[in-house]
This record gives sequence, C-alpha cells and structure tokens, in this order.
Amino acid sequence: MITQDSIEALKARLDIVDVVGSYVALKKAGANYKAPCPFHGEKTASFVVSPQKQIYHCFGCGVGGDSVKFVMEYEKLNYPEALEKLASSYNFSLGYTDSKLHTPRSQIMQKVGEWYKSLLTSNKTATSYLKERGVYESSIEKFGIGYAPDSNATIYYIKSQMLNMGEAVEMGVLGYNSENKTTYARFIERITFPIHSANGSIVGFGGRTITGHQAKYVNSPETPFFNKSRLLYAYHHAKQAIHKQREIIITEGYLDVIMLHQAGFVNAVATLGTALTMEHLPLLRKGEPRVVMAYDGDKAGRTAALKAAKLLSASGFSGGVILFEGGLDPADMVAKGAIEELANMFRKPQVFIEFVLDEILALYNLRDPKAKEACMQDAIAYLKTLSPLLQEEYKTYLASRLGGLGVSPSLVRLTNQTNTNQKRVVIQSNSHKDMWELTLIKTVLEHPHFIDQILDVLDPSLLQFHSQELSLALQGDANFPALMAILVDEQILSLQSEEALKAELITFLTKYYERELKKVNMQSSVSFEEKAFYIRKFRGKIAKLKQGELVTSRD
Repeated sequence: MITQDSIEALKARLDIVDVVGSYVALKKAGANYKAPCPFHGEKTASFVVSPQKQIYHCFGCGVGGDSVKFVMEYEKLNYPEALEKLASSYNFSLGYTDSKLHTPRSQIMQKVGEWYKSLLTSNKTATSYLKERGVYESSIEKFGIGYAPDSNATIYYIKSQMLNMGEAVEMGVLGYNSENKTTYARFIERITFPIHSANGSIVGFGGRTITGHQAKYVNSPETPFFNKSRLLYAYHHAKQAIHKQREIIITEGYLDVIMLHQAGFVNAVATLGTALTMEHLPLLRKGEPRVVMAYDGDKAGRTAALKAAKLLSASGFSGGVILFEGGLDPADMVAKGAIEELANMFRKPQVFIEFVLDEILALYNLRDPKAKEACMQDAIAYLKTLSPLLQEEYKTYLASRLGGLGVSPSLVRLTNQTNTNQKRVVIQSNSHKDMWELTLIKTVLEHPHFIDQILDVLDPSLLQFHSQELSLALQGDANFPALMAILVDEQILSLQSEEALKAELITFLTKYYERELKKVNMQSSVSFEEKAFYIRKFRGKIAKLKQGELVTSRD
C-alpha cells in the first residue's frame, strides 16, 4: 500500500496544466485553459483546466477531477497505478507501508513471467497443444505465454534469483500451508497466461493443465493487486482498439482472446474464470463502447450470458449477445478460417434486452396459463430495471412475443418505473441558472469556514433552483460534476468576507420571507389562528432583517 504522506507529497508537486497538457493541447482562456474534451468527440472546446483550483471539468460530458483522476481516466488505470505513473514521470519516490518489499511489486511477477516464457519452448507437450489450437509464435510472444514446471523448480528459481519469498506468496506465485508450514507453487505443469493490469503490469497468471490435473484452468488467488472481478484478460492490449472502434468483445477464455487478436479482432478481452460483475462496469465504461458478449451456447454459457445481459442493459450499456452453438467457440472458428463468418456475427449480435426477454420466455411452458402468467411477471420485473423510455419500447416487444399466445398487449402493465440499479447521485439539470445561488455555493466550496454562519440562517431547501448543489457543497465533497462546473466557471464569483456574505444573506432572506408572507395571505385552507401566527412570525423576521440583523431559522 502507498503511504498517505507520500501521496500528498506527490500531489503537492503536480501541476494540473502540466499533467493534462502532456496529453492534450491546451489554450489559454482567461484565468483557465481550454481544449476539445479528450473523453468525448466534440469540435468546440468545452474542456476547462483551472490552474487556480488544480482541477479539470468538461461542460459537455461532465467529467472532472484532479491530476490523478485525469491520468486514471486517460490511461485507463486504477488509483495506485496512476500514482505510480505520475511518480515515475516526476522522478518521485513513493513510500509503501510494507517496508519489507524492497523491490517494486511488479518486478517479481515480471521475472517469473519471463522465466515461464523461457521454459515453454523446451516442453514439447505444451508447444504441441498450442500448435494444435492454431496459436502462432507471434501470438505466444505478444501474450507472453509460458510454462510452469513442478513446484520445487519454481521455488528454487525464486530463491536462486534472490527474490522475496514473502512477496511471492503475497503476489500469489507461491502458496503457504500454515498447518505444516510449507511453501508450494500455485502453478504446476501448466501453460501460463500472464494477466496484466490496465497499464501493462503483470498482476497474476492463468494456467491450463496439460498433464490431466483435475482443474483444467486455474487463476492466481485474490491479492491486494489481483481482483479477478475487476480485471479483463488482455485489456491492456485491447484498450486502444476499444476506444478507436467504440466496441469491446468479451469472451470466456484466454485462447478465445488470443485467437481473435490473431485474426484481427484486437478489441477482444475475456473475464477471468468468473461471471461479469458490477465491479467490471467501471472498466467497461471507459470510452463508452458497444459491448458484444461472445459466449458458448451450452447451458453454462447461456446462463452466464443471461446474467451479463441483465446487468449490462440495466446499467445503460448498448450492445448484444452472440452464442456459439455446436460445441464451437471463437478460437475454434479462427482456427478453421471462419473469419468472415465471425465478423458478420460480431456485426449483428442480438440486442441485450431482446435476448433477455427471449431467454425468459424460453424458461416457461407457455401452454400452461399459470406458467404464462409467471413468465409475464418475470419479464415485467426485468423491464422495470430499465429506463422509462426503454420500458415502453420493449413492452411492445414483449407483448408481440406473447401476443400469439392469447395475451393482449394491454395486460403488460408497468408501474413504479424506476431504475433500481442506478444508485449514484444525479443532479437534475435546470435550464435556469440563478447567479446569486451559484455565488453562495461557490463561496461554500472556496471558503468552508463560512459554512456555520450560513447554516445558522439558511437551509438548502430555501433555494429555488440549486438546492441540491448546495446540499452537496455543504457535505464538503467537490468531486461531483455540477460542483466542478461551478468551481471552474469564471463568471461566478465567491464572496470574500463575512461582511459581504452577511449583506447578501440579509437581501436573500428578506426576499424569501416576503414571498412566504404573500403565500400565507393567499391561503384559504389555513385556519385564522394559524395564518395569524405565521404572519406575525414572517413580519418579525423581515423587520429584523431590514434592521441589518440576521435571523436564524429558529427565530
């Protein structure tokens, strides 16, 4: 783990203009810098970099953050990887909490990977298997395919190279049996496939048996650096093509990916022996590609594809599913030369939502009225995870699929149309920009010591147009896109003194309570006694405010 002190020291050295400017051509625009946004296609420059705030924000797509966040997004790296990338660029030495790790954590994995590679050519069984599957030598080199020998040989190699045994266990190359206190190799007599992080560092291995071990494939265990639910095999090879083509092909196996790349489908990746999960989604959102799931057509493949299609469609991804029937997989089709057929399949996947609905229908005996009713309820439950527009669109599709079975489209009723899978904070867009309210919010962001003074007299609900933004600003987190937009907007000026803030609050509250007084006078449903109470209350507040006295919400 990187120490917090060294993270803060590194950030103090960074300059947002220097960092972003090494990737994007920036032009001076007042106190800020501007450029076309590197994260979405545009002709006008809506991407703003603020040297004063040390943040960037795009008014077009809403992305924003600091120097580290920019490198994460642009280079497709996680937080520690971005820190290490920046540290390397600035010739800065990061500190780590485990002082025993004298060598960089990537070195042991890289050395073991190179050693596995050197052993492959001398193992005829392994090379024969790869040749039979149609893997070229160029692909073996590109993907770093190797061979892991017996356990003793691996342990001897690590010791002979004076590598840290504890780090080898921590990184998952070795295992440790606490009962008999013995160390053993995780990969024994297997073809190895190095697994990389997004920046290309080896963080784990996959291994395929060639001597009949019970498990055909095994992966490195979960470590602080290797989380198979967040990684995709060969993503570091595929990411540039993914962003250029705006499409990613997800398969089930290492060889599928290798053979697809060999055939020119260099935007192919694979999950690491696990189903697609929510943790994969941030990586899949990079560049907003269309997602094509290319899975086996057997029962296990269909089940996995159904879960993935539900997850992706409910999370707003576009794309579809391809199922390979007849026992073939993408690797087999490449090996037999069916490249054009594959290309046609990838061009025309079945749309996620249609695939899910068809699979749900296939699960039921629709000749049984009770089963038909259960099927419809199951399908409706799935549709409710989608946006209201998509619900209405595919309600018609579901009705048409059930229509031939005596089901009227009017019976497909969708209520409570909310997307329960979307739990992130969303700022509702508002066409009206109230400059006074925005000034108050910027004051809170830039001068948090004014917060107590503001909260004594004003609740966010009093604002007419930007109450949600004020609530977020009061929480002290400026990482929301709407707040970043306020911070970098040079037309919005914060209040610099307590006297100026007090004067503005008095003006705002006077107008607010005058409006409230008019509302009370116009209400006919309120009793005379209650109306009289509020009239006296609001008039008293207005009188104090006009005398230059701030009134609290409790007055």
